[in-house]
Amino acid sequence: MTIGSALTGSYQHSPTRLARLSRVLLTQQDIYHFREGTYVRAYQKLGAHAVRAADGTVGGTRFAVWAPNAAEVAVIGDFNGWDRRTSPLAPRGDSSGIWEGLVEGVGPGALYKYHIASRHGGHRVDKSDPYAFRTEVPPRTASIVWDLSFEWHDEEWLRHRAGANALGAPWSIYEVHLGSWRRVPEEGNRYLGYRELGPQLADYASELGFTHVELLPVMEHPFYGSWGYQVTGYFAPSARYGTPQDFMYFVEHLHRRGIGVILDWVPSHFPTDEHGLAHFDGTHLYEHADPRQGFHPEWNSSIFNYGRAEVRNFLASNALFWLDTYHVDALRVDAVASMLYLDYGRRAGEWIPNRFGGHENLEAVEFIKQLNLAAYRDHPDTQTIAEESTAWPMVSRPTYLGGLGFGLKWNMGWMHDTLEYFQQDPVHRKYHHSRLTFSLWYAFTENFVLPLSHDEVVHGKGALLGKMPGDEWQQFASLRLLLGYMWTHPGKKLLFMGGEFGQRREWQHEESLEWHVLEYPLHAG
Repeated sequence: MTIGSALTGSYQHSPTRLARLSRVLLTQQDIYHFREGTYVRAYQKLGAHAVRAADGTVGGTRFAVWAPNAAEVAVIGDFNGWDRRTSPLAPRGDSSGIWEGLVEGVGPGALYKYHIASRHGGHRVDKSDPYAFRTEVPPRTASIVWDLSFEWHDEEWLRHRAGANALGAPWSIYEVHLGSWRRVPEEGNRYLGYRELGPQLADYASELGFTHVELLPVMEHPFYGSWGYQVTGYFAPSARYGTPQDFMYFVEHLHRRGIGVILDWVPSHFPTDEHGLAHFDGTHLYEHADPRQGFHPEWNSSIFNYGRAEVRNFLASNALFWLDTYHVDALRVDAVASMLYLDYGRRAGEWIPNRFGGHENLEAVEFIKQLNLAAYRDHPDTQTIAEESTAWPMVSRPTYLGGLGFGLKWNMGWMHDTLEYFQQDPVHRKYHHSRLTFSLWYAFTENFVLPLSHDEVVHGKGALLGKMPGDEWQQFASLRLLLGYMWTHPGKKLLFMGGEFGQRREWQHEESLEWHVLEYPLHAG
């Protein structure tokens, strides 16, 4: 049933139910901001929102999806036998491209997708909801209607986190991939769930003195081997580890132990899976149509069209959603360099210059600035962190000074120089001291994070311990020296899991860390 028919039916005679429905209806003001690209809480109206009666019962679910080039949109799900003829949506009459409707009798827990028929060539496809709050466990791809209600108990942390998250505060960050931190070999090598991970990770991080835990992307991703960087469900924590409320419990538990939570966030690209954002309504909606702008040749993924207002709404709303709804303390923005440069990873002739003939992605630059302004305006006690590997100036300086507006920036130069130094045999290091001293020339040009991250212990690079030359004793001595040098160097500290106890093998996302080595004194410390 569409909204129009609902309002002339049972809702016409129920002021209370009509009032509840109006909370999720798009207003003229919403549509104005939607068109301007300033609708940074789009998740409150787009997507699936259950509407409850005064007695708490579910009267139905209101759906809204942006598909401007669709000829037909319908909600299909387990409640209608996945039949596209049963629950059609109607296009709004304001040319916004939004299709909406109320499906009565559908509530939290219902599986659904959007069946979209394009105006171009009659292309038909079933798509997951871009704004879905929950998804099925991969490899299944349906969205799930869900209520995000949760009784939080982290008020003490929220009251004081401005100090803990301040740029002048000491940060010691433990970077974690949830699926491989610890596993249960007795139960088929299964992952730990959010509710298991929360207490265990809080105990461990607290014992070692870490101030923050940074998670590789938890947003839903169909390919586990992407480590979370190929996102399809931007508003849904991965169902591999539990429900949205389970993840809220995880965050709350770390907060109650005085540990901040940082999420990796991926606004730079998205995968081409059929159920995802790519070719959403039969056209290149979220991505550029020209592959020189809209396709990433190195990652085989699509690139967001930052010049499109509705795409900026989607991404900005997503960033603020995690700050608003899940109480996270910082977002580490992935692959910022790929956003800033039109020729990133491309040869001559494979990219299109900007209107001034340069290689800067002006639309992405403006989006980044506006995103950071919105994040610090609404959540001044949090931070945004750029993984940016080039010499782009003033990444972590305010926008009013001409900067990009991030709070912090990863210092990739320090990481490369430092590891190159420590990989030298100690007898030869005296010839490479410039690798250690150079970083102090620019240590205060940005607000830096010193990252010994997951990227340095994969793809044949070996574990941190394995990078150190010499016999076992010398390797451990060099690793202790590396960490000691890192912790006394200006900048926030970030260490990927396993580095703290000298894991011997390269990180493998299908296996747990080598916890058994803690039986040996050199690893136990």
